[in-house]
Parts: sequence; structure tokens; C-alpha cells
Amino acid sequence: MSQSAASPSAVPRSAAATSRRIDVELGERSYAVHIGPGVRVLLADEVAATDARRAVVVTARGLEAVPDPGVPHHMVEVADGEEHKNLASVEGLCRSFADAGLTRDDIVVSCGGGTTTDMVGLAASLYHRGTPVIHLPTSLLAQVDASIGGKTGVNLPTGKNLVGAYWQPRAVLCDTDYLDTLPARERLNGYGEIARCHFIGAGDLRRLPLHEQIAASVARKAEVVAADERDTGLRHILNYGHTLGHALERATDFALRHGEAVAVGTVFAGRLAGALGRIDRERVAEHLEVVAHYGLPTRLPEAVDVGELVELMRRDKKATSGLAFVLDGAAGAELVRDVDEATVMDCLRAMPRDGR
Repeated sequence: MSQSAASPSAVPRSAAATSRRIDVELGERSYAVHIGPGVRVLLADEVAATDARRAVVVTARGLEAVPDPGVPHHMVEVADGEEHKNLASVEGLCRSFADAGLTRDDIVVSCGGGTTTDMVGLAASLYHRGTPVIHLPTSLLAQVDASIGGKTGVNLPTGKNLVGAYWQPRAVLCDTDYLDTLPARERLNGYGEIARCHFIGAGDLRRLPLHEQIAASVARKAEVVAADERDTGLRHILNYGHTLGHALERATDFALRHGEAVAVGTVFAGRLAGALGRIDRERVAEHLEVVAHYGLPTRLPEAVDVGELVELMRRDKKATSGLAFVLDGAAGAELVRDVDEATVMDCLRAMPRDGR
């Protein structure tokens, strides 16, 4: 960790003029999500609005990816990836905050993908029992979902996101210029969250330009979070496709990326809803069509064991009793608890597999 001298942003401030602003309405904890090319240049303004005197900038994209926050700051480099999303990494970040002399009146800035925003957000929520944080999400998945809504968390060996806290950011800057350098698979990974938005009230996003797909996804999430910040009801729908998705991540030791796994989980959610008589065949087929449109995987990995998947799904945070899934229905998506295990097993066994 080293202190960074102030330096001008490489992106002109005029670039932010074409951005979209979406507000997450949470009373005194409301904040803006800015979406568009060059919006990272708004960082200094957002930091100034918090009255912070210093900052710690945690970046998984290198030092040059973050503009000057406008206050004395230290830079901490980390790596994106589920293998780093654990309590040991959170402790390391908190130690870095303490070494930098950060107080609860200062600011933490994250720059990276969804695993980084999750990890840094949790560290900020714990340090001094809560230190403000601003996110600069750099992956498509982080821009459409992970950086927004205040859910932070890290993994345990037994499950994904089992340790976390609700900690809303002060601002989110979704600079679409970051996406220009994403590898093709990482961009595809983000489309997993966009595809599932089709079934939770965002509408059909398939023919929109990417920045409009991001904005529509963020707007829908902002609506849901504003109505149910602490996941007591409506917010469950944001986990569409995630129950099986999280299990597939664990079962493949994260060889299947989060968005890819959610895509398969979305197809499965349609099949399961059909098997339970909640939706008709056309709507079941629509799940497959939407996911396939984005070029996402639609089949189970060849080697995964159905019994292992069911056991992993039992550990899902929503599964307070039996198996629980967010499923489509006549009234839209909703959380369905105590889903019959035999039906789940039958649907899993009937899913097509890679290589078959």
C-alpha cells in the first residue's frame, strides 16, 4: 500500500454529460447510480459530498483505473475472483484501513468486479462499525447488479455469501468505458444477470443497446431495494435463478462463473415452475429462449451430481425450511418455500447436460 499523489483524470468531465442517473430512494441513505462513459470523473465530487478528509482506494484494476478522489489517499491493490472473497481478505482490508489512519468520517472507494465490491463493501461496513463507501464497478455483472443495493458478503467453504451485512454505498459510478477491455467471457458473465431481469419485471431488454440494458437493470433493482431493503419480501425476486446458480458455482469449484451459473439457474427455474403448474409451456420455453439469446449456457455441466446440487441448495440463505426457489407464476416472480424435493430432483435429472 502506498500513498498516491493527486493526478488529473484521464477522462474529460464533459464525458459524464451523456450519463444516466438512477436514484436508490432510501430516505437519508439514498444515493445516485451514474451510468455512462466517463462517469468515473464524478468521483471527486461524490467524495466531496461526504466531507471525507482522506480515502483508501481499493482497486482490482490497477492504480491507473481510478481518478483522483480529491483528498489525500492510499491505494490498495487486490485481485477479483471468488477465491479471494473470504473473511481473510476482509481482515486484510480492515488492517489497511487502520494503517492508513482511516476514521468513520472518511471514505473507502472500491474499483473492481462484483467480488471486489462485495468484499470491500463488507470491510467498510465492519470497520469502525460502518465507514462510507463509493463503488466504481468495472465488470458488466457488477454494474448491473453486485454494486447496487447494499448487500455485501463473502464466502465460507460450505457456501456462497454466507457472511455479510447490509451497507448501502454513498454513490455508484458505472463507467461503461471500463467494459471496453473486458474479456469476452467476462462480458458474457454479466449478461446472466441481465437475462434474469426479463422475469422479474424489467421487461424485454434483448434489443436494447448495452448502456440501456444496464440502466433498465439498475432501475428495476433500485425499485425493489427501495421497497424492501432488508430482503423480507419483494427483494427475494432479485435472486431469480440464483438458488441453483450458487449451487453450481460451488459444485464446479467456480469453474462456472456467477452469471453463467445464474443463466442455467434461470432456465431451471422456468422448468421447475412449469413442473409445479405455475406457468405454461410457452413461458417455460421463453426462459430458454431469453437465456440462449444472450449466448449464455443453458445446460447443466456434464459432471455435476444432482444429489450434491440439492444438498448445496439446502444451504441457500432463503431455505429456512426445505428447498426454496424464486419462481415465475401468474402474479409474477415470488419466493416459493418448501418445494417438493422429488420434483426438484426430477427437474434436475431432466435438464440437458453439456456434451450429451
